[in-house]
Amino acid sequence: MAVVLAPAARGRAEGGDCHLVDPQGRALRYLRLSVTDRCNLRCRYCMGAAGLDWVPRAEILTWEELEQVVRVAVGLGVRKVRITGGEPFVRRGTIDFLARIRRLPGLERLVVTTNGVGLAGRVGRLAAIPVDGVNLSLDALDRDRFLQMSRRDRLADCLATLDALLAAGLTVKVNAVVVAGMNEAEIVPLAELARFLPIEVRFIEAMPFGGDGVRHTGWPASRILAHLRGHLPPLTELGATGTAMRYQAAGFRGQVGIIAGESRAFCSTCDRLRVTARGEVKSCLYGEASGWLLPRLRSGASDGELAELLRGAVAHRHADGRASEGARRNRLVVSMAAIGG
Repeated sequence: MAVVLAPAARGRAEGGDCHLVDPQGRALRYLRLSVTDRCNLRCRYCMGAAGLDWVPRAEILTWEELEQVVRVAVGLGVRKVRITGGEPFVRRGTIDFLARIRRLPGLERLVVTTNGVGLAGRVGRLAAIPVDGVNLSLDALDRDRFLQMSRRDRLADCLATLDALLAAGLTVKVNAVVVAGMNEAEIVPLAELARFLPIEVRFIEAMPFGGDGVRHTGWPASRILAHLRGHLPPLTELGATGTAMRYQAAGFRGQVGIIAGESRAFCSTCDRLRVTARGEVKSCLYGEASGWLLPRLRSGASDGELAELLRGAVAHRHADGRASEGARRNRLVVSMAAIGG
């Protein structure tokens, strides 16, 4: 079903064929869609040991509603969709959903973020869809540090999924959040994965999304880079891809990258729109929701009506993440699992 655009939106917007363009002229062609806030790990930088006040299942978008959101977003010019959580694969039906939206005309890239727990045996289904890439969250290779970070002894499961993803020929990025006092010693071992594997290992600044309002002490991007330069073969800068600044270490098969999420170094080129599992629209990770799709979906909104809501959600997007955070009416107390990692 095609999206019907309002007359003012017809024709070429600043973003060419994209009709989600913010006041700064940035075309939002990338949708990060969360399908659940639930997770099978309890990572310290994401939530407390007891988990979260999970959104009631009745308030989570159904698969049909989520598919409508993707269809409308693609009709507005979104070309890349990332499925996230929580942990997306704890929700029954996620792989079937991926297969359905893969067939949507205009969707060029379909990717997934996962912690890999319990996924190894289903990787073949992902490859068959096919998904275009998988980001695997992996904060430590040492079993004790992994347990300290995630509060779950599931490192072997995550590594089994990594092996399965590579055996299936899928494009893999490994994401590691650097938290001071916990996993700094893991930076070099994780980076060394890229010596022999065709992967990108990306280190992420700790951000204030632990659900408690606490800003975990992390390493800034500059310190992570200095540490890598001090312990790896010479690094050549490859430039930025999305949010990551990428580097090639001499003799490495893969690459390393650094995501300056807390520094907000990439705001000027941000092309992301987020929709949470309960249908909140967020045009900035640090800002408050700028729209809520669930009530409109439950009242039978058409594709055209949903398109208007999405356009309205980006119409007053701030210039960067600091401005978004500064404009919040409420203190930033939210879990990354609730937003969509």
